[in-house]
Amino acid sequence: MDAESRIAIVSMIVEDTEMSAEINRILHEYRDWLVGRMGIPYKQQNVAVICVVVDAPANVTSSLSGKLGMLPGISVKTVYSKK
Repeated sequence: MDAESRIAIVSMIVEDTEMSAEINRILHEYRDWLVGRMGIPYKQQNVAVICVVVDAPANVTSSLSGKLGMLPGISVKTVYSKK
C-alpha cells in the first residue's frame, strides 16, 4: 500500500439481515483494500455485527463506509489509525 494509506476498521450493526447480499456486493467492490473481516451473528437480538479491516486512502475508506451506511437497517462507524 502507498504512503497515504491508513488502516481503519469499518464496523457495522446489521439490523436488516436481508441486506447481507448487498453488503457482500459492496465489500467485493473494495476487495483490493480489505485486510480481513469478522462477522458475528447475534441471534438473540436478531442482528449481525461485522467488522472489516481496511488499508486504503481515507477517501476510499470513506466511500466504502458511506455506501454501507446508506443501506437501510445498517449502522456504520469507522475508526482510523493515527498514522
